[in-house]
Amino acid sequence: MTLDKLLTAARQCLGTPFRHQGRLVGVGLDCAGVAVHVATQLGHEVIDLPAYGRTPAHGQLEALLEAQPCLRLIDDLPCGAKARPGDLLLMRFASDPQHLAILTDQQTIVHAYESVGACCEHRLSPTWASRIVRVYRFREMT
Repeated sequence: MTLDKLLTAARQCLGTPFRHQGRLVGVGLDCAGVAVHVATQLGHEVIDLPAYGRTPAHGQLEALLEAQPCLRLIDDLPCGAKARPGDLLLMRFASDPQHLAILTDQQTIVHAYESVGACCEHRLSPTWASRIVRVYRFREMT
């Protein structure tokens, strides 16, 4: 697996409308749907929840990420200090982490964002960086 292939898979999602629990590029995706798309495009089997609330609680999202055989925890420092392009970022808006994004370079992320209404790519501003609580890396991306 190359970084280019991973980033191409993430960018295939751009412009797809936001849809909670969505899993179809071009039809509807949520932030987990982007991560599932990237992983499956890279040939990974993914443990996916068939139904989940809009705001995961009680470590639900962290537990699901930890169970993924294709991912490994890289960093649980604030702001993703060790993150590099291709990493999956776990973010928090409120109490429990509830959002995922793919770091495309040191300054941009791809994610499905309900407030925008679609999957988008934008700068990883200080505000967005401050939301990062964990960084996961696909196992092949050493």
